[in-house]
Amino acid sequence: MTVVTASLPNVAVIAKTRGYWGGVLRRLSRDPVSVGCALVILLIVLAAVFAPWLGLADPYQGSMIRRLRPIGTPGYPLGTDELGRDMLSRLVYGGRLTLFIGLTPVAFAFIIGTLLGVTAGYVGGVTNQLIMRTIDIFYAFPSVLLAIAISGALGAGILNSLISLTIVFIPPIVRVAESVTTSVRNLDFVDAARASGASGLTIMRVHVLGNVLGPIFVYATSLISVCMILAAGLSFLGLGTKPPEPEWGLMLNTLRTAIYVNPWVAALPGVMIFIVSICFNLLSDGLRSAMDVRS
Repeated sequence: MTVVTASLPNVAVIAKTRGYWGGVLRRLSRDPVSVGCALVILLIVLAAVFAPWLGLADPYQGSMIRRLRPIGTPGYPLGTDELGRDMLSRLVYGGRLTLFIGLTPVAFAFIIGTLLGVTAGYVGGVTNQLIMRTIDIFYAFPSVLLAIAISGALGAGILNSLISLTIVFIPPIVRVAESVTTSVRNLDFVDAARASGASGLTIMRVHVLGNVLGPIFVYATSLISVCMILAAGLSFLGLGTKPPEPEWGLMLNTLRTAIYVNPWVAALPGVMIFIVSICFNLLSDGLRSAMDVRS
Protein backbone atom coordinates (compact mmCIF):
# COMPACT_ATOMS: atom_id res chain seq x y z
CA MET A 1 0.00 0.00 0.00
CA THR A 2 2.88 2.35 0.78
CA VAL A 3 4.44 1.80 -2.62
CA VAL A 4 1.18 2.57 -4.41
CA THR A 5 0.65 5.73 -2.37
CA ALA A 6 4.17 6.97 -3.06
CA SER A 7 3.76 6.47 -6.79
CA LEU A 8 0.53 8.46 -7.02
CA PRO A 9 2.21 11.91 -7.13
CA ASN A 10 4.44 10.73 -9.97
CA VAL A 11 1.43 9.46 -11.87
CA ALA A 12 -0.31 12.79 -11.37
CA VAL A 13 2.71 14.66 -12.64
CA ILE A 14 2.90 12.44 -15.72
CA ALA A 15 -0.84 12.87 -16.36
CA LYS A 16 -0.53 16.64 -16.15
CA THR A 17 2.51 16.75 -18.42
CA ARG A 18 1.39 17.42 -21.96
CA GLY A 19 3.30 18.20 -25.10
CA TYR A 20 2.85 21.31 -27.18
CA TRP A 21 0.48 19.70 -29.69
CA GLY A 22 -1.51 18.14 -26.86
CA GLY A 23 -2.07 21.61 -25.47
CA VAL A 24 -3.07 22.87 -28.92
CA LEU A 25 -5.68 20.14 -29.28
CA ARG A 26 -6.96 20.82 -25.77
CA ARG A 27 -7.37 24.54 -26.43
CA LEU A 28 -8.90 23.86 -29.84
CA SER A 29 -11.46 21.46 -28.34
CA ARG A 30 -12.60 24.25 -25.99
CA ASP A 31 -13.50 26.52 -28.92
CA PRO A 32 -17.13 25.73 -29.85
CA VAL A 33 -16.89 27.51 -33.21
CA SER A 34 -13.83 25.51 -34.28
CA VAL A 35 -15.36 22.25 -33.08
CA GLY A 36 -18.61 22.98 -34.92
CA CYS A 37 -16.78 23.84 -38.15
CA ALA A 38 -14.64 20.71 -37.84
CA LEU A 39 -17.78 18.58 -37.43
CA VAL A 40 -19.40 20.18 -40.49
CA ILE A 41 -16.29 19.55 -42.60
CA LEU A 42 -16.02 15.99 -41.29
CA LEU A 43 -19.68 15.33 -42.12
CA ILE A 44 -19.26 16.63 -45.69
CA VAL A 45 -16.04 14.63 -46.17
CA LEU A 46 -17.64 11.42 -44.88
CA ALA A 47 -20.70 11.94 -47.10
CA ALA A 48 -18.46 12.46 -50.14
CA VAL A 49 -16.26 9.46 -49.38
CA PHE A 50 -19.12 7.05 -48.65
CA ALA A 51 -21.49 8.45 -51.30
CA PRO A 52 -21.82 5.12 -53.20
CA TRP A 53 -23.12 3.44 -50.03
CA LEU A 54 -25.69 6.11 -49.09
CA GLY A 55 -28.35 4.84 -51.48
CA LEU A 56 -28.45 8.04 -53.52
CA ALA A 57 -29.76 8.36 -57.05
CA ASP A 58 -27.44 8.19 -60.04
CA PRO A 59 -25.90 11.68 -60.31
CA TYR A 60 -25.58 11.30 -64.10
CA GLN A 61 -29.07 10.04 -64.94
CA GLY A 62 -31.47 12.79 -65.96
CA SER A 63 -34.93 13.21 -67.42
CA MET A 64 -36.29 16.27 -69.19
CA ILE A 65 -39.71 15.48 -67.76
CA ARG A 66 -38.59 16.19 -64.19
CA ARG A 67 -36.15 19.06 -64.86
CA LEU A 68 -35.90 21.97 -62.38
CA ARG A 69 -38.16 20.41 -59.76
CA PRO A 70 -38.31 22.66 -56.64
CA ILE A 71 -36.83 21.84 -53.25
CA GLY A 72 -39.06 19.46 -51.28
CA THR A 73 -40.32 17.48 -54.26
CA PRO A 74 -41.18 13.90 -53.20
CA GLY A 75 -38.21 11.69 -54.04
CA TYR A 76 -36.02 14.76 -54.70
CA PRO A 77 -35.54 16.60 -51.38
CA LEU A 78 -33.26 19.23 -52.96
CA GLY A 79 -34.98 19.30 -56.36
CA THR A 80 -33.47 18.57 -59.75
CA ASP A 81 -31.12 20.45 -62.06
CA GLU A 82 -31.59 21.69 -65.63
CA LEU A 83 -31.33 18.12 -66.98
CA GLY A 84 -33.57 16.49 -64.36
CA ARG A 85 -30.73 15.03 -62.29
CA ASP A 86 -31.09 14.67 -58.52
CA MET A 87 -29.46 17.72 -56.87
CA LEU A 88 -28.82 15.97 -53.54
CA SER A 89 -26.90 13.19 -55.27
CA ARG A 90 -24.93 15.62 -57.42
CA LEU A 91 -24.05 17.82 -54.43
CA VAL A 92 -22.78 14.85 -52.43
CA TYR A 93 -20.79 13.38 -55.32
CA GLY A 94 -19.66 16.87 -56.30
CA GLY A 95 -18.09 17.25 -52.87
CA ARG A 96 -15.55 14.62 -53.89
CA LEU A 97 -14.14 16.63 -56.78
CA THR A 98 -14.50 19.99 -55.05
CA LEU A 99 -12.66 18.89 -51.90
CA PHE A 100 -10.02 17.05 -53.92
CA ILE A 101 -9.30 20.08 -56.10
CA GLY A 102 -9.40 22.33 -53.03
CA LEU A 103 -7.05 20.30 -50.83
CA THR A 104 -4.53 18.78 -53.26
CA PRO A 105 -2.98 22.01 -54.63
CA VAL A 106 -2.58 23.43 -51.11
CA ALA A 107 -0.93 20.19 -49.95
CA PHE A 108 1.58 20.22 -52.81
CA ALA A 109 2.17 23.95 -52.43
CA PHE A 110 2.73 23.44 -48.69
CA ILE A 111 5.44 20.82 -49.31
CA ILE A 112 7.21 22.67 -52.12
CA GLY A 113 6.81 26.14 -50.58
CA THR A 114 8.07 25.00 -47.18
CA LEU A 115 11.20 23.43 -48.68
CA LEU A 116 11.99 26.52 -50.74
CA GLY A 117 11.16 28.98 -47.95
CA VAL A 118 13.13 27.20 -45.24
CA THR A 119 16.13 26.85 -47.57
CA ALA A 120 16.00 30.52 -48.53
CA GLY A 121 15.54 31.67 -44.94
CA TYR A 122 18.29 29.53 -43.43
CA VAL A 123 20.96 29.68 -46.14
CA GLY A 124 20.44 33.36 -46.99
CA GLY A 125 22.78 35.23 -49.31
CA VAL A 126 22.63 34.52 -53.01
CA THR A 127 20.35 31.51 -52.50
CA ASN A 128 17.81 33.66 -50.67
CA GLN A 129 17.92 36.37 -53.34
CA LEU A 130 17.55 33.86 -56.17
CA ILE A 131 14.55 32.09 -54.64
CA MET A 132 12.75 35.17 -53.31
CA ARG A 133 13.23 37.32 -56.42
CA THR A 134 11.86 34.47 -58.53
CA ILE A 135 8.87 34.23 -56.19
CA ASP A 136 8.34 38.01 -56.45
CA ILE A 137 7.71 37.62 -60.18
CA PHE A 138 4.52 35.72 -59.46
CA TYR A 139 3.30 38.55 -57.22
CA ALA A 140 3.13 40.81 -60.27
CA PHE A 141 -0.09 39.01 -61.23
CA PRO A 142 -3.29 38.67 -59.18
CA SER A 143 -3.85 35.07 -58.13
CA VAL A 144 -7.14 34.79 -60.02
CA LEU A 145 -5.68 36.05 -63.29
CA LEU A 146 -2.57 33.90 -62.86
CA ALA A 147 -4.69 30.76 -62.33
CA ILE A 148 -6.84 31.60 -65.38
CA ALA A 149 -3.77 32.31 -67.53
CA ILE A 150 -2.00 29.07 -66.60
CA SER A 151 -5.16 26.97 -66.98
CA GLY A 152 -5.91 28.64 -70.30
CA ALA A 153 -2.41 27.91 -71.55
CA LEU A 154 -2.46 24.28 -70.37
CA GLY A 155 -6.06 23.61 -71.37
CA ALA A 156 -9.18 22.58 -69.50
CA GLY A 157 -9.10 19.57 -67.21
CA ILE A 158 -8.71 18.54 -63.59
CA LEU A 159 -4.97 17.86 -63.84
CA ASN A 160 -4.24 21.24 -65.41
CA SER A 161 -6.36 22.94 -62.74
CA LEU A 162 -4.34 21.23 -60.03
CA ILE A 163 -1.08 22.36 -61.65
CA SER A 164 -2.20 25.96 -62.07
CA LEU A 165 -3.54 26.25 -58.52
CA THR A 166 -0.40 24.69 -57.06
CA ILE A 167 1.74 27.25 -58.88
CA VAL A 168 -0.49 30.05 -57.60
CA PHE A 169 -0.20 29.03 -53.93
CA ILE A 170 3.53 28.25 -53.80
CA PRO A 171 4.70 31.92 -53.67
CA PRO A 172 2.72 33.00 -50.55
CA ILE A 173 3.76 29.88 -48.65
CA VAL A 174 7.41 30.43 -49.63
CA ARG A 175 7.26 33.99 -48.35
CA VAL A 176 5.76 32.94 -45.00
CA ALA A 177 8.25 30.07 -44.62
CA GLU A 178 11.20 32.33 -45.41
CA SER A 179 10.00 34.96 -42.93
CA VAL A 180 9.58 32.62 -39.97
CA THR A 181 12.83 30.78 -40.77
CA THR A 182 14.78 34.04 -40.84
CA SER A 183 13.42 34.88 -37.39
CA VAL A 184 14.71 31.64 -35.80
CA ARG A 185 17.95 30.88 -37.66
CA ASN A 186 20.09 32.97 -35.27
CA LEU A 187 18.45 31.89 -32.01
CA ASP A 188 20.50 30.23 -29.27
CA PHE A 189 19.43 26.65 -29.94
CA VAL A 190 20.42 26.95 -33.62
CA ASP A 191 23.82 28.43 -32.64
CA ALA A 192 24.28 25.58 -30.17
CA ALA A 193 23.52 23.05 -32.92
CA ARG A 194 26.13 24.70 -35.17
CA ALA A 195 28.68 24.67 -32.36
CA SER A 196 28.07 20.95 -31.81
CA GLY A 197 29.15 20.28 -35.40
CA ALA A 198 25.74 19.50 -36.89
CA SER A 199 25.47 19.97 -40.64
CA GLY A 200 23.28 22.63 -42.19
CA LEU A 201 20.86 20.01 -43.52
CA THR A 202 20.52 18.43 -40.08
CA ILE A 203 19.91 21.80 -38.43
CA MET A 204 17.20 22.68 -40.96
CA ARG A 205 15.53 19.28 -40.69
CA VAL A 206 15.68 18.78 -36.91
CA HIS A 207 15.88 22.21 -35.28
CA VAL A 208 14.52 24.80 -37.71
CA LEU A 209 11.73 22.86 -39.43
CA GLY A 210 10.19 21.73 -36.16
CA ASN A 211 9.87 25.32 -34.95
CA VAL A 212 8.52 26.89 -38.16
CA LEU A 213 6.24 24.12 -39.42
CA GLY A 214 3.32 25.15 -37.18
CA PRO A 215 2.89 28.75 -38.46
CA ILE A 216 3.34 27.60 -42.05
CA PHE A 217 0.72 24.87 -41.62
CA VAL A 218 -1.79 27.30 -40.10
CA TYR A 219 -1.29 29.70 -42.99
CA ALA A 220 -1.68 26.85 -45.50
CA THR A 221 -5.01 25.82 -43.96
CA SER A 222 -6.29 29.36 -44.47
CA LEU A 223 -5.60 28.95 -48.20
CA ILE A 224 -7.89 25.94 -48.59
CA SER A 225 -11.02 28.07 -48.79
CA VAL A 226 -9.36 30.38 -51.33
CA CYS A 227 -8.28 27.36 -53.38
CA MET A 228 -11.82 25.96 -53.40
CA ILE A 229 -13.22 29.28 -54.60
CA LEU A 230 -10.57 29.58 -57.33
CA ALA A 231 -11.16 25.98 -58.42
CA ALA A 232 -14.90 26.63 -58.58
CA GLY A 233 -14.19 29.77 -60.59
CA LEU A 234 -12.06 27.85 -63.09
CA SER A 235 -14.82 25.26 -63.50
CA PHE A 236 -17.39 28.05 -63.86
CA LEU A 237 -15.32 29.51 -66.71
CA GLY A 238 -14.95 26.12 -68.39
CA LEU A 239 -11.25 25.75 -67.51
CA GLY A 240 -11.64 23.12 -64.81
CA THR A 241 -13.88 20.08 -64.56
CA LYS A 242 -15.70 19.09 -67.73
CA PRO A 243 -19.38 18.09 -67.97
CA PRO A 244 -21.12 15.90 -66.95
CA GLU A 245 -18.94 15.51 -63.86
CA PRO A 246 -20.64 16.81 -60.69
CA GLU A 247 -18.50 19.65 -59.31
CA TRP A 248 -19.91 22.60 -57.42
CA GLY A 249 -18.32 25.29 -59.58
CA LEU A 250 -19.36 23.57 -62.79
CA MET A 251 -22.88 23.08 -61.40
CA LEU A 252 -23.10 26.83 -60.80
CA ASN A 253 -22.15 27.40 -64.41
CA THR A 254 -24.72 25.00 -65.84
CA LEU A 255 -27.49 26.23 -63.52
CA ARG A 256 -26.96 29.95 -64.14
CA THR A 257 -29.56 29.89 -66.96
CA ALA A 258 -32.16 28.62 -64.46
CA ILE A 259 -31.57 31.35 -61.87
CA TYR A 260 -34.86 33.12 -62.80
CA VAL A 261 -36.86 29.88 -63.08
CA ASN A 262 -35.78 28.10 -59.89
CA PRO A 263 -33.33 30.34 -57.99
CA TRP A 264 -33.22 28.22 -54.83
CA VAL A 265 -32.03 25.10 -56.64
CA ALA A 266 -29.56 27.13 -58.74
CA ALA A 267 -28.04 28.62 -55.58
CA LEU A 268 -27.40 25.30 -53.81
CA PRO A 269 -23.85 24.71 -55.20
CA GLY A 270 -22.88 28.24 -54.20
CA VAL A 271 -24.29 27.66 -50.71
CA MET A 272 -22.16 24.53 -50.35
CA ILE A 273 -19.03 26.38 -51.49
CA PHE A 274 -19.79 29.15 -48.98
CA ILE A 275 -20.37 26.73 -46.08
CA VAL A 276 -17.19 24.73 -46.65
CA SER A 277 -15.08 27.84 -47.27
CA ILE A 278 -16.28 29.66 -44.14
CA CYS A 279 -15.79 26.50 -42.05
CA PHE A 280 -12.18 26.14 -43.22
CA ASN A 281 -11.57 29.84 -42.51
CA LEU A 282 -13.02 29.68 -38.99
CA LEU A 283 -11.19 26.42 -38.25
CA SER A 284 -7.93 28.03 -39.40
CA ASP A 285 -8.54 31.02 -37.12
CA GLY A 286 -9.24 28.70 -34.20
CA LEU A 287 -6.10 26.71 -34.89
CA ARG A 288 -4.06 29.92 -35.01
CA SER A 289 -5.41 30.99 -31.64
CA ALA A 290 -4.83 27.55 -30.13
CA MET A 291 -1.20 27.56 -31.26
CA ASP A 292 -0.56 30.95 -29.67
CA VAL A 293 0.81 29.88 -26.27
CA ARG A 294 0.73 33.49 -25.04
CA SER A 295 -3.09 33.39 -25.06
